[in-house]
Amino acid sequence: MPSTGAGTTVDRELWERIEEQTGALKSANAQLDTRRAFIEAVLSSVTAGVVAVDSNNRILLINRSAEALLQQGEEGLEGEELADVSPELGEFMAGDEREANVDVEAGGRRTLAVKRVRYEEGAVLTFDDITDQLSDQRSAAWSDIARRIAHEIKNPLTPIQLAAERLERRFAKEVSSDKETFERLTGTIVRQVGDLRRMVDEFSNFARMPKPVFRKEDVHEIARQALFLHEVAHPGIKFILDPPTGDFELVCDRRQLGQALTNVVKNGVEAIESRKQRGEHHLGGDRVELKLRKDGDQVVIDITDTGIGLPEDRERLTEPYMTTRVRGTGLGLAIVKKIVEEHCGEIAFLDQPGGGTHVRIAFDLEKLAAKEGEGPQPDTQDNEENEDEDDA
Repeated sequence: MPSTGAGTTVDRELWERIEEQTGALKSANAQLDTRRAFIEAVLSSVTAGVVAVDSNNRILLINRSAEALLQQGEEGLEGEELADVSPELGEFMAGDEREANVDVEAGGRRTLAVKRVRYEEGAVLTFDDITDQLSDQRSAAWSDIARRIAHEIKNPLTPIQLAAERLERRFAKEVSSDKETFERLTGTIVRQVGDLRRMVDEFSNFARMPKPVFRKEDVHEIARQALFLHEVAHPGIKFILDPPTGDFELVCDRRQLGQALTNVVKNGVEAIESRKQRGEHHLGGDRVELKLRKDGDQVVIDITDTGIGLPEDRERLTEPYMTTRVRGTGLGLAIVKKIVEEHCGEIAFLDQPGGGTHVRIAFDLEKLAAKEGEGPQPDTQDNEENEDEDDA
């Protein structure tokens, strides 16, 4: 039956409305796709970690920074339980705090500044890695403490030492009863004052590290001298420099770099002695090895030992006053870290196969070359150090 004019008009209007609604839906979908692409681009570019979870703390969205901070390089974490990906963040979500500093185990202990915003169907977590920031704050605070300790202790040391030495010289011959005890006691005072003086010097070095003087130096010669100092004192330990000779030119402060390498080698020697005191033996024997190599635009120094190995909390090794030694000040590796950082370098602590420690220090040749000539002149630096001693 032929359609009437009225029916045709209704059909046309209905068709136009459908087309209009279809167009509106397409436009809305296009806007949603654009917004989603924009959000994904923003989330992938920000340095903060972002994780969106539903009401059951199941991950709906996680950006690349969050995956990197949590050491979850693989994709497809959406749908996983947050507690399975990071138990520490899962525990934070179970509490009521809106923000907190959370320590996570992610390729080492890291501290994240976490914030949470809840919405009707879940929550969004944002977090930044503040581990290095906290470490810098602690180092600044410890530097001030070290300066105060050095100032308070150094002043009475000299008169104590002089008095003990004078007692020993003047009255040693006059003491008739228990002369051996008298000599032992005065000798103990002198030795202990010497130990205290060395500790104070270490405090001063940490608190008032002079500005580095950047000159072209032979790193191989610096490394050879660092090993030689310990080789003479510890003939029972084998010290190896690899290669035995070579040309490794680097723009650096010769004295400070030598101090850093000496401290690392000293740690290796002490680690070997600690192992021997425990009655433990190493198949490789008692050995400290220092290797130099060029790797592209870097000079890499690897120092290995056959000692007791690294402590479990190795991330804190370079923090001031963090020590595993009974008589240690905990400043040796803190000084090493400060020197390496001022030389545009990086330091890492690794496990040595078969037992022991592997310290890797890498310097950027290009960055250091740009620093050549920087730093105070030698005469100026000596004057500054003398002023520091007078102040103490």
